Amino acid sequence: MDEAIATITEHRLVPIMVIDNAADAMPVGDAVLAGGLPILEVTCRTDAAMDTIKTLCDRGDLLVGAGTVLTIEQARRVIDLGAQFIVTPGFDAAVVEFCQDKRMPIAPGVATPTDIAAALAMDVEVMKYFPAEAFGGVEALKAIAAPFAGVQFIPTGGIRQDTLAGYLALSGVIACGGSWMVAHHLLRDQRFDEITRLTAEAVALARSAKG
Repeated sequence: MDEAIATITEHRLVPIMVIDNAADAMPVGDAVLAGGLPILEVTCRTDAAMDTIKTLCDRGDLLVGAGTVLTIEQARRVIDLGAQFIVTPGFDAAVVEFCQDKRMPIAPGVATPTDIAAALAMDVEVMKYFPAEAFGGVEALKAIAAPFAGVQFIPTGGIRQDTLAGYLALSGVIACGGSWMVAHHLLRDQRFDEITRLTAEAVALARSAKG
């Protein structure tokens, strides 16, 4: 198993942030580490994303991923900045192939059995189930995953602390992605202590959840 995926599987959580100010990168990194989680996914949705990825990667004490990667050019750029895993919102064969050629772990987004079959055809083993809650939540993922033994999922999208355990109890789920730990309003208001508190609560819940 790839080292990045092994770390994600160990901690069972991927905090996902949309950051507007790259100056907040270091304190956010400090905050999630203080909460017991050495992982952060930075979505490529804002002008601050690339500088944030570079800053966090330079720390050396975090597993840093790039999310919302839509193109090969974006994938190339975040790899050059030091990102250790890539997540896409949907399945794009060209982006997947590029990452595989670069030996970069990628979890492409899937939402249907057709998506999963297409990913399996390219030897993808870890997939982002997105948007999890909008597409029916735990029961929907349980039904969709049933025919695909051995596929590993990271459900993301609308998951909250009170729904986390239900996803982690599914046999194919290795981790959950969530923004509530590093919510946009917490970053905007620089409430880093609250980020630490929410991260610590989520870490404790993930440790105790069945799966």
